[in-house]
Amino acid sequence: MSSSERIQRLKKIISDLPTAPGIYKFLNKDHQIIYVGKAKQLRNRVSSYFTDSKQHSRKTLRLVSQIHHIDFVIVNSELDALLLENSLIKEHQPKYNILLKDDKTYPFICITREPFPRVIVKRRPTKKDGKVYGPYSSVKAMNELLELFKALYKVRTCHYHLSEENIKAGKFKVCLEYHINNCKGGCEGLQSEEDYLKDIQEIEKILKGRTREIADLFKTKMQAYAEQLAFEKAQAYKDKLEKLNIFREKALVVNTSISNLIVITITSDDTQAFINILYVSEGAVTLADTFEVEKKLEEPEEDIVLLALFRFIEKYKIASSDVISNISISLSSDNYQFLQPKIGDKKKLIDLSLKNALFAKKEKLKKKEAQKSNEKHSFAVQTLKKELRLKELPMHIECFDNSNIQGTYPVAAMVCFKNGRPSKKDYRHFHIKTVVGANDFASMYEIVTRRYRRLLEEAQPLPQLIIIDGGKGQLSAACNALKDLTIYGRIAIVGIAKKLEEIYFPEDSVPLHLSKKSEGLKLIQRLRDEAHRFAITFHRNVRSKNSIQTLLHEVEGIGEKTIEKLLKHFKTIKAIKEADTSTLYQLVGKAKGDLLKSFLKQEER
Repeated sequence: MSSSERIQRLKKIISDLPTAPGIYKFLNKDHQIIYVGKAKQLRNRVSSYFTDSKQHSRKTLRLVSQIHHIDFVIVNSELDALLLENSLIKEHQPKYNILLKDDKTYPFICITREPFPRVIVKRRPTKKDGKVYGPYSSVKAMNELLELFKALYKVRTCHYHLSEENIKAGKFKVCLEYHINNCKGGCEGLQSEEDYLKDIQEIEKILKGRTREIADLFKTKMQAYAEQLAFEKAQAYKDKLEKLNIFREKALVVNTSISNLIVITITSDDTQAFINILYVSEGAVTLADTFEVEKKLEEPEEDIVLLALFRFIEKYKIASSDVISNISISLSSDNYQFLQPKIGDKKKLIDLSLKNALFAKKEKLKKKEAQKSNEKHSFAVQTLKKELRLKELPMHIECFDNSNIQGTYPVAAMVCFKNGRPSKKDYRHFHIKTVVGANDFASMYEIVTRRYRRLLEEAQPLPQLIIIDGGKGQLSAACNALKDLTIYGRIAIVGIAKKLEEIYFPEDSVPLHLSKKSEGLKLIQRLRDEAHRFAITFHRNVRSKNSIQTLLHEVEGIGEKTIEKLLKHFKTIKAIKEADTSTLYQLVGKAKGDLLKSFLKQEER
């Protein structure tokens, strides 16, 4: 069948569609559902796909080109159409429908289905596990809830099967939890299951956000025991009430009169959307979920929000009549009232939800950028292997540089890159110990020897590539160090001359010139520049410290230990000058403090 014949046949089917609300299904030639949609008027909505094709996006045109069959279901209202659409998308996951992605690994709190139920954490709970509450996107918030339950109730933590028969048979003995007053000993029949379940019921009310009800209960019991002059029991409930109120204050977002409210917000662009949904009970957020959506057919924000909303309602079994959002929702329904608040507490909740949606979007962008960056760095490493004709991929590269001023304060530095990125924990700096005066070649020999002798002694992995900041002379000195350590040839080594960015290989007088646009050369330059920066910074610090020490040595009456104490505390001469007299006296005493102040005053003249 030709494309024009297919379109004509489909248009004939569309002309027979009713104008009632419903859902429509597009199927391909293999009778697979590729798209499910909802409509206030089925005929008008479906026909729009086959008219004004110039107005459609490329994705919509691609969808239309694959439609071979159309099915539909008539429903009573637009809301019913939305619910059925949601159910069918979830069941069939059609190719062209958006899919809501959320984190399935968030933890849940589970009340187990067993005698003397336990309160446990589950990552992937099932119905047979028991009653489930959550998921909790914040593990910290979930742990605070569990700590509250531990403070208010004595719930068992053991895994015994506490059936009536087992308890009567005396199969179990109380454990440490009983002796430290965290459990009432149901395993030995010291607490009835009926009494235990009262605590579980109160825990479930807290999990549902009904904290005010539990607070009123504690207050009533406290007052009742006080009237009976049972002051210890009254005090116990007073303590419970205080702990619960502290938790409520921390959890409270808006005033407690706002309850049974769903807050849903969306932020989107042409390709994706992020939706955050909060459920508010008694002024506190008790449920939260964030969905990520990859747009397939440039779906309007309202459609995405409604799909996420009813997925959330279905997931958490919520019965609520009020929904607020940051966008206008036109769906008419007797069961749900949609609002877009502009001021007040409800607007604050919108802002809070939108903040979470924007954060999810930001995190996604960061992950994408990190992935791009990793790919870029990985490409640079692969390019470097190819351009330098290395035997193995240089995932671990080390670069050396010397720094001194006319031979004074000679130091050196080594930087390390792993997978094309700086590994700063592996950076090292060196004081030159065996070389007198300005001798870059001897200094390079010393630091390369020290570095790789240590790695060999500690059985640490060697790099795949060594880069020497310098020309043939420095490279030759580094190669001699590797030869003396008997590892020459095991590690690739090159030098980079600064002026013309020439790459030198051992025992080869002709340098390699890489393209300035080469990612491999750019990686070498980053290593060289980072080694130079690290060496210069270290040299500057050493020079500064030595100049301070030299100046302090000129103060008569100030010894080595006092100088060390001053440097450790103040770090700089400027800080010593600006120090108040009492601090100076406390550190080195009045006599030495006066000597120091007098000397530094003369130095300023």
